Order: sequence, then C-alpha cells, then structure tokens
Amino acid sequence: MEQASIEAAILKVLSSTDRVLSTDVAELIKVDHQDVVGAAKSLEADNYISSTMQQQMLLRLSNEGKQIMESGSPEYLVWSLLKDGKMTQEEVSSKLGKEAMSVALANGIKSKMFMTTKKEGKVFLERLPGGENVVDGVRDLLKQADTASDQIDAKALETLKKRKLASMEVKKIFLYTKGAAYAPERAAKAVGDLTREMLADGSWKDKQFKEYNFSAQGVEVSGGALHPLLKVRQEFREILMELGFQEMNTQHWAEVSFWNFDSLFIPQQHPARDLQDTFFLSKPETSKVSDVDYLERVKAQHEEHFRTPWKLEEASRNVLRTHTTGSSAFVLKNLAKFAPRGPDGTLQFRPGRYYSIDRVFRNEEMDRTHLCEFHQVEGFVIDRDISLAKMMHTFDSFFRRIGVSKLRFKPAFNPYTEPSMEIFGFHTGLNKWIEVGNSGLFRPELLRPMGFDDDVAVMAWGLSLERPTMIKYGINNIHELFGHRVDIRFIKRAAIARY
Repeated sequence: MEQASIEAAILKVLSSTDRVLSTDVAELIKVDHQDVVGAAKSLEADNYISSTMQQQMLLRLSNEGKQIMESGSPEYLVWSLLKDGKMTQEEVSSKLGKEAMSVALANGIKSKMFMTTKKEGKVFLERLPGGENVVDGVRDLLKQADTASDQIDAKALETLKKRKLASMEVKKIFLYTKGAAYAPERAAKAVGDLTREMLADGSWKDKQFKEYNFSAQGVEVSGGALHPLLKVRQEFREILMELGFQEMNTQHWAEVSFWNFDSLFIPQQHPARDLQDTFFLSKPETSKVSDVDYLERVKAQHEEHFRTPWKLEEASRNVLRTHTTGSSAFVLKNLAKFAPRGPDGTLQFRPGRYYSIDRVFRNEEMDRTHLCEFHQVEGFVIDRDISLAKMMHTFDSFFRRIGVSKLRFKPAFNPYTEPSMEIFGFHTGLNKWIEVGNSGLFRPELLRPMGFDDDVAVMAWGLSLERPTMIKYGINNIHELFGHRVDIRFIKRAAIARY
C-alpha cells in the first residue's frame, strides 16, 4: 500500500475517534507497523496529527522455543521413548541428537521424569516408578506464551528465559491524536522547487510552495578537515598569546648539535647524545656555527665545568632536533647580542615571554603512548630576579587555562635547568595524578656565555602536545591520533577543543 493511502487511512480513523494506536491502524488496513509509523511522521511534520510514543513489552519465542512448541521438549521426548522400558543413553542419543540429549538429561532428571542407572559400564535411562501421567509443562508454557503472554506468571517466564526459549522485547508504538492542522483529507503537498515548466505553462499559480526553513542545517562539506592536533595547537596558541607570550620561529627540524646540546650546557659525553636516543643526519653530516665568539665562550664553559676536552667535530654533527629548546637558546642569544649596555654596564634587554609548538624527534621504542616523533609545547620567561614562586605561579596560570586546576611539583634533574621540577596534574577522568610537563630555571652556565648579567634569570617549561590531546578526545593509543592508522572519520567528526 502506498504511503498516501496509509496517510488517508490514519486521517479517516481519527475523524471518528479522538485517538488511535499505530498497531490498531496497521491491523485495520493490513500493513506493516513500520509503514504506518513512516506515514504518520509525514502527517505529524505538517501538524495534521500529534503522536506520543509508548513502549510495549512483547514475549518473543526463540527458534528452539518454536521447535519445542511444535514437537515437544527434549525431556518429554526422552520420557516418551522410555514407554516400553529402559534404554541405553547411546540409543536415546542416536534418536534425539547429542545437543538435545544434553538438554534432556539436565531437565528431565531435575523434573523427575526419568532416572539414570549404570550397569556393566553403560548408562541406562528409565521412567521413575509411578511416572505414567507426566505432561510436557515446557511445551504448554510456550503455547500459552504464544497466545496469551500477558497471563504468564513471573516464575514461568523466568524459566523460559533461563532456557533461552523466549525473551522480552520492547516494541515502540505510538498513540495518534488530532493535530492543530487536522483535516479529514490531506491537502495537496507543497512544492519545493519552482521549475521552468511551471513558469512556461503557468501551473505555478495553482501550486502551494514550501516556506523557506532558514534554521535548517546546510549540507556537510565533504572536503578536508583539521587534525585534532592542529585544533589543540591553535587553542594553546591563543591561550599563550592571551598570557602575553610571543611565538618563536622553529620551522627547521634539522639542527646542529651545538644548538641542540652544547649551547644548553649538555656535556658531549651525555647519554642523550648517543645513537640510541638521537637521530643523526648523514647528508649533510655536519654544519658550521656562524658565531665563532659565542662558540668559544660555550667551549670555555664546558671545559671549565666538565674538565674534559670539548670537540668541535662533535658539536658540528647534524641531528633531527630532540627538543625545541635549541631554538629557545638561539632566541636568548640574539636578545643578549642586540641589547645595548647601559652607563653602568648592565645589559638593557627587553624582558619577555616566548613560546613554540613544533615537532621533535627521539630514537625511542614505540608503544601505545610513545612515538619517535611528537610535538613539544615549550615556553620561557626572561626577566631579572625571577624566583621559584613566580615560576610556579606562571605554570599555574597556564595549566588552569588548559583544564588542569590541581598541580603538584616534584624536584627533578635536567642538564640545563637548576632547580628543575616535574609538573603533575590531577586528571579527574582518570582520577589520578599524571605528569603533564617539565620545568626549571636555566643554569647560569647556559646564560653567561650569551652575555646576560648575573641577576638575569630564565624560567622554562615544556610538555608534549599529544598527551593533553589524547586526554581531551578520550584516546588511549597514540597510534589512533597520529600516523597512518588514524581513522579519517575521527578527524572529520572531532570537535574543536575548548579548555
């Protein structure tokens, strides 16, 4: 039956009554219930009718239940086979099948329809004495469930459900009443488009056109979508700029070891400079440092404090940068280089706040939370007389903006910061403290070769971009966020992160 005919039937029924159930309409016009529901939605959209959803509990027989209702329960079939006397279990099993036999034994013995005995290594089945008037109670229950399920008591229903012979299902039905625009017959549907033919023959004069729906959503664009990491990166940028930070230029992934290690007061014998932790470039293998005077000051600082020869060959090796802190050192060195000296000889640099968010590389073993490349969020503040308390306050301001309101600080060791602190934040979703970053004050041995005075201090901190992104989007495996295994559908539907 066409939808228009079903719609007409619903309107006709409501012309003689105030309300009607969708199941009654389906039974009246002999169509599927879902067809009635679909036609009613069209009527409701035009306010011809109103609907109220109701839930109806229905008892459905399983395939096994239907088979038992037709042929009888396995235990009753065994009882019937034993009318002429005892039989071996193998004989009964060959007639019923192994699966039915297993069910029959469990339920037949429990309901005292028959018993088992062992003799000469064989298992025999026989009726219990006085058990000539046994009825198939399970079959009777199933017949009742099929015809009058509302009359079955809870205990009997539980028996059927436990044996997986029947189950309760929720069926959604609808109560229809007259709507604000109800009419016994539906008017001609409004036309959506004004066509060339209508204009040519003048038929548009007799048409009713649909009103524009200015609140309707537009068609989803099937073009590209921003990766969640880019969305979180942009959000972090906005937060940092609101806190007065300006972005550093870090758009180079290859770095000479001098800036990546030596300028940060990392000794040339440090394990971080080994092949196990760092990716070294083979072409070009080395680079030159243009500022020879600064290089000599760094060399002198290393040889004085570490008491080992400093090798230019080691400092000239090219690497995939292991952090963006080398860029921070470059910015600091230029701040000192281009700042004038006052009459008293002090460096007249401009205090400032700087940040960067860019990719770094580590030669690490990959697992569900680690990759060989990730994004580092780094920032530093340079001023005179920076204290540990000021540093902790700055960290608190930043992490509160990204949703981490509870912070703890733990003493740590870094080659180029002293004091150093690991930053832990309480994650409410995981209900535990997790490490969210590392921080510290740059060592004087790092700042003095650049030309800064003794009272100048730099507080710095860093964290990965991936960890807060995984927490924000509820991702447990980093490979689902970054790499070739990322689901493109996740990228398209991921909402913009707001902290």
